Amino acid sequence: MKTDLQIAQEAKMESISDIAFRLGVPDEAIEHYGKYKAKIKLEPISKLKTDKNGKVILVTAINPTPAGEGKSTTTVGLGQAFKEIGKDAIIALREPSFGPVMGIKGGAAGGGYSQVVPMEDLNLHFTGDIHAITTANNAISAVIDNHIHKGNALNIDPRRISWKRAMDMNDRALRNIVIGLGGVGNSIPREDGFNISVASEIMAVLCLATDLQDLKQRVKRIVVGYTYDRKPITVGDLEMEGAIALILKDAIKPNLVQTLENTPALVHGGPFANIAHGCNSIIATNMGRKLADYVITEAGFGADLGAEKFLDIKADEAGFTPSAVVIVATVRALKMHGGVNKKELDEENVKALLAGVENLERHIDTIKTFGLPYVVAINHFTKDTEKEVAALTTYLKDQDHPYSISKVWADGGKGAVDLAHKVIDEIENKDNNFTRIYEDSDSIETKIEKIAKKVYGAKGVNYTKTAKRQIRRFKRHGWDNLKICMAKTQYSVSDDAKLLGRPKDFTITIRELTPSVGAGFIVALTGSVLTMPGLPTRPAALDMDIDDEGQAKGLF
Repeated sequence: MKTDLQIAQEAKMESISDIAFRLGVPDEAIEHYGKYKAKIKLEPISKLKTDKNGKVILVTAINPTPAGEGKSTTTVGLGQAFKEIGKDAIIALREPSFGPVMGIKGGAAGGGYSQVVPMEDLNLHFTGDIHAITTANNAISAVIDNHIHKGNALNIDPRRISWKRAMDMNDRALRNIVIGLGGVGNSIPREDGFNISVASEIMAVLCLATDLQDLKQRVKRIVVGYTYDRKPITVGDLEMEGAIALILKDAIKPNLVQTLENTPALVHGGPFANIAHGCNSIIATNMGRKLADYVITEAGFGADLGAEKFLDIKADEAGFTPSAVVIVATVRALKMHGGVNKKELDEENVKALLAGVENLERHIDTIKTFGLPYVVAINHFTKDTEKEVAALTTYLKDQDHPYSISKVWADGGKGAVDLAHKVIDEIENKDNNFTRIYEDSDSIETKIEKIAKKVYGAKGVNYTKTAKRQIRRFKRHGWDNLKICMAKTQYSVSDDAKLLGRPKDFTITIRELTPSVGAGFIVALTGSVLTMPGLPTRPAALDMDIDDEGQAKGLF
């Protein structure tokens, strides 16, 4: 069996100029990064005289498990299937983060015969967007410490600097560090730390900005710390917003690539969904709506995280109503939610499968709460048995859930033709009563509790003393009208990663809140979610290499 990398390396790619031409992108809007990838300038696209606003289809999933769900693979395969049936579609995805690529999670470009290419470029540096975000983040850090060293005119309290440095790698040793050692010439010693770059607020700002000027204003509002009398200090106070916007002037432009079947794909931005909002950029999604009739996009992890944030945060900021949602599930993952050990997944177990279906039902209920049409995509694995597939499809029929068996990993676009037809049927024939879970005018506590109860199925929310104190302070600063971005384990709808399936009678504990004022939301942290991951016992990097001809090996 060929690896994803081998399949990708055999791809017959079209030149990116031809992909852009078919989309109607003018030549002056294209900036080439080699033959097969390009950036699209914002201004020429904004001047296109068109009223076109394509329909947005969101792909989400059940809570992820080590068994795999294939959300990105389904997204890519569905985009290829739309082309297969003659529909004008474009895919919009997040960029892979280098840390997980080197670690264990892998990339974000799909798999099998439903991949975005060039795969090596996507997973190794791409067009430099995340490097630019890292540079912008660390430029702010450098100016903060230099400002304190040079007299501290803003009266910044070094003990209350909330802004951390960043790097695009999983490195647990950098979570908490001490800087400024070595004498008076090296600034003052203080505690600091690193976030992974995709957890930086700069990434969130880039993905939620609508244009370069909006990005600059959002950067200006970013809170980096507090004065000795606890007044917020912003990037604007440091007079750095112009420099940061300059650093990001190319990163803000969406990247155009293609799938194995030459379906166009915009790959831009990559915030994690368990610690940020988990969606590709608004600019890329809205650009896709101008270039195609359908934009097929995804949000990170399960519907309790990425989809909730896509629908409550991104769609509202971007100004569109999603047309339909695809909820991806696999027989294998549902068996894990039903109690099966990973080592026993190849054994037929209908009973565990039907027990694990409760997790799928939780996410279906969430999408229903948002009032959106949906289709369940059963991502087929070769070792799924006929009895297991029959049991799952019978259950979905009995519950009147639209569904389709998807075989995009093995068959590419042809493997999702039925899914594509059913998604279009739902869009055209079902009511769309989209409504957000909360209103921005709700109190911080009300917004959190609505998410916890309506999306997670929690019976209530507990707040630590720290969280309660922070809520009071945020209200004084006028931040209580910001949206809420929950930081929570991706493995469970609860805040306990061990509670699989559909746990009941649990409470969510908010241990801490952090303001992302530039992004426009407050991050509510639960459990032990980390903003700097660590590497596993055997990182994926140990299996990677390059041959004498410069070809990547062991990338996936």
